[in-house]
Amino acid sequence: MEIKRIMVIGAGFMGSGIAQVMAAAGHEVVLGDTAEEFIARGRSAIAKNLAGQVAKGKLSEADREVLIGRIKPTTELASAHGCDLIIEAIVENKQAKLDLFRQLEEICPPQVIFASNTSSIPITELATATRRPDKFAGMHFFSPVPVMKLVEIIRGLKTSDATIRVIRDLTDRIGKIGVSVKDGPGFLVNRVNAALRNEVYNCLAEGVATIEDIDKALKFGLGHPMGPFELGDFVGLDIGLAVAETLWDNFKDPKWRPSLLLKKLVASGDLGRKTGKGWYDYSGGEKKTRTDISL
Repeated sequence: MEIKRIMVIGAGFMGSGIAQVMAAAGHEVVLGDTAEEFIARGRSAIAKNLAGQVAKGKLSEADREVLIGRIKPTTELASAHGCDLIIEAIVENKQAKLDLFRQLEEICPPQVIFASNTSSIPITELATATRRPDKFAGMHFFSPVPVMKLVEIIRGLKTSDATIRVIRDLTDRIGKIGVSVKDGPGFLVNRVNAALRNEVYNCLAEGVATIEDIDKALKFGLGHPMGPFELGDFVGLDIGLAVAETLWDNFKDPKWRPSLLLKKLVASGDLGRKTGKGWYDYSGGEKKTRTDISL
């Protein structure tokens, strides 16, 4: 099956990035969300990313216009009917994803492939919302999508070999590196990352080091491009908590128990860069140490 037209549902940070890389590879892309303002924000993020490439000489202005022209915005889920592949990139909430795929099942012809960009929810569980589990797979990108090369390709219990081949071929065509991952909570990278983050939270709680020094230690000692607290703020603390809760709910192992401090920050609405505060304070336009975080 040849993938020509792709619908990305969810115009947030991840969804807009996925739309950008698909359009850059020559695909027609429908970028969908529930409100015009969300789509406008996503398109603005794409335009900003591409403007940066033009400024660096990596993309011509003419090519930028062509690329943007390949991305068609919509608030109508019915637009999925004319697409070959649907990539879901909405909030990391199992029920919301199940509800969406139930709607898509009634809209899309039976040959259409469904893929989820979920960070941690098992693909086999999400596929139960459809009558096409053989055409359902995980396609987990990493942020920022235009920069990060990795895509986890996750096979659900009933995902067919043909579907995996289509997803892998598409991953190759958009210039990403695909790794095959067995279905399970957190998949591979986020499962490892969650274990690292939980140990980082333990070190913070025990007073081993400050947030700032832990970030420095992992950057300069382990070669990570960003420290775990910086990365958490960049991705969104709500997403990090959702991954932790998925692991905890599925394994019931104490090592996966979500951090109480992380839960406190999310409950307060401090989700990282997107809200102006997370582990750090960005409200003044630059990253600063917070003095009001207590364990």
